[in-house]
This record gives sequence, C-alpha cells and structure tokens, in this order.
Amino acid sequence: MSTPKIHTDSRLFQVITDMQADRPWGNVLDAGTGRSSMNWLLSLHTTSWTAVTGAQSMADQVKREFGNRQRPQDKLLVGNWSDPELLAGQRYETVLADYLLGAMDGFSPYAQDLLFGRLRPLVKQRFYLIGLEPYVPYSSSDPAGTLVVEIGRLRDACLLLAGERPYREYPMDWVLRHLRQAGLRCLDAQRFAIRYGERFINSQLDMCMQRTQRFKDRTLAVAMSEHIAHLRRRSLSFSEAEGGLRHGYDYVIAAEPM
Repeated sequence: MSTPKIHTDSRLFQVITDMQADRPWGNVLDAGTGRSSMNWLLSLHTTSWTAVTGAQSMADQVKREFGNRQRPQDKLLVGNWSDPELLAGQRYETVLADYLLGAMDGFSPYAQDLLFGRLRPLVKQRFYLIGLEPYVPYSSSDPAGTLVVEIGRLRDACLLLAGERPYREYPMDWVLRHLRQAGLRCLDAQRFAIRYGERFINSQLDMCMQRTQRFKDRTLAVAMSEHIAHLRRRSLSFSEAEGGLRHGYDYVIAAEPM
C-alpha cells in the first residue's frame, strides 16, 4: 500500500479548527489516524480521543512518537471499518476522516461507498473529511501538472509491480453525493490548490526506488530505476525554478447528521 501524499496539512487542519469555531470538541474519533492528524488532535482540548488505523505499523509509529501524550481515557486501535464490531455502539461529538477514503483501497477495496454509512452512527455532532481530488487518471497540459501526473503514475505502477495496492482518490462531488445518501448534511465544503515541493518529489520517487527491489523482472527493475532518476532530475529542476509544482486540489468538508 502506498503512503499518503506529502505536503503540509497544517492549513487544512486549521480550516477544520475554524469551521468548528467555539464548539467543544468533546470525544473525538480519528477514523484513519496518522502522524499529521494525531499531531493536530493532541493540540486540541478534547474530553478523550480514539484513533483507528488499519495498519499495525502505523499504530506502532504513532505510539512511538506520541505515546507519552496519551491519557488514560484515550485509545489507539488497529481495525478495519469493514468489521461491524469495530466501535459498535460508540458515539463521538466529533469524527475526523483524514485522507481515509483514498487509503481504503489498501484495506477494504471497493467498499468506499459504504464508508459514510458505516461512520454515520458514530457521529453525534460534526463530521470532518479531508480528501484529495484525483489526478493520476487525468492528463495535464500544464508543465507542472504533467510532472505531478508522471510521478503519480510511476508511483502506482511501481506499487502494482511490487504486489501492492495504490491509493484510489475520490472527487469532492462524489463525496458530497455519498454523504447525503448516508444521512449526513454538508455544512461547508472548500477546495485548496496544492503546491508540491522537493519533499513530495523525493518521498514519492524514493518509494518507487524501494519498490523496484521487489520486481521479479530485474531487467525491468534496472530500466525503471533509470527512469526514476531521470524523472527526479526533471522534477527537482522544475520545482527549484518555479517554486514548486502547482497542480491539483485538496478539499475539506464539514457535515452533521440529518
């Protein structure tokens, strides 16, 4: 499974904080936790928090980095939302899904349309979602966009050739339709342009290089390694000259139970 896209998420969490205004956070569920969301969650005044991840490796990483800040009432769980028993009967004032929809293909492929119905009974007051507009399936005529799409397609190809599943992102209009179907009313929805930098380029292409070690066809692995190095040089050169790769959008949605 691929790792999440890399660029700063702090502004997106600030948007959620602004949407929340002076409403208490209460008991919070981070339905797809990671380092970014946990770092933000620990900055809030919460009654308690429960953080869920589908990967034991992510749980271990979060525990190593943030475990000393976990209170007795807080929980870090490894689980899959396809399991009907996971947090059955629990309710939370605030529920966060931070890039959870796109990550589901690694844990519950083809079940994305069921996610919001699964989470809806857990939401007492507010549901916040952070997502990424799909870009890998679409071509771009813009030079920066062309590079971002090339990186994304190369990353996904390397993951598939290494026997892993890439992420599958969904557009905001798809999310809004399925929120309504699940009984969640949209209160606010905002999109934010992305500028990818050196960290994104290197992290994604480093991932590609790592996956070539698992290719069964070693001739293909060598050729792919050369292609990765060439794309890295092109991307870093363009990013340095233009101040990043400007392409695509994140989105933040606030909803409440109908």
